[in-house]
Amino acid sequence: MPVLECAVRWALPADDPDMRDLLDETERDRYERFRRAEDRARFVTGRFLARTALAEAVGLDPKSIRFTTDCPHCGGPHGKPRLPGAEVDFSLSHSGDRVVLVLAEGAEVGVDVEQERDRDLDRLADMVLTEAERAALAAMDDKVRGFHAYWSRKEALLKATGHGLAAPMSDIHVSAPDEPAEVVSWTGEAAVYPVRLADLTPGPGYAAAAAVRTARPLKITEVTC
Repeated sequence: MPVLECAVRWALPADDPDMRDLLDETERDRYERFRRAEDRARFVTGRFLARTALAEAVGLDPKSIRFTTDCPHCGGPHGKPRLPGAEVDFSLSHSGDRVVLVLAEGAEVGVDVEQERDRDLDRLADMVLTEAERAALAAMDDKVRGFHAYWSRKEALLKATGHGLAAPMSDIHVSAPDEPAEVVSWTGEAAVYPVRLADLTPGPGYAAAAAVRTARPLKITEVTC
């Protein structure tokens, strides 16, 4: 079975005027509503990565690209950005000083990056992990890293399927953080198959994963812009 190539681009947040010039009117309004400078920078950088990557992939002028955000499940305007009419799908995520884009042709994708930080891990684990995952996490020396690995894999998966956080993470059982990323099982009506998972390399203090709705093996190429 031929591999499916996935391009991953990493960038540091930057609120650059040249990046802002590519925003459409709706995006400019959203940009202005962000109160914190770091949120504006992450938003602008993500849209810049998306436009420049798609422009290369489909041969369009970055300034001509307009996204839709229709939810594939309910039709509301809260879905992930998409380029209408294109065979190329992409997904964006940001956390801390990391912004990431994943792009693939012919399959729906999702990506998530999480800055590792102290949380109420026991409470969150009860909410989002299966019983087997909680047992595996309890046996880990670095529970902060382990939890964020679980979270990033599951959120990437739900972004690829279009469910977002509307579907229960606790219905999804993924492999242990120290094992190759894969979906072990998925119960509930939101379950989607086939799907591939892959851990990414965001650097120390972060966890990141990509998900692709395909049965084909993945070839991940990561580039820092």
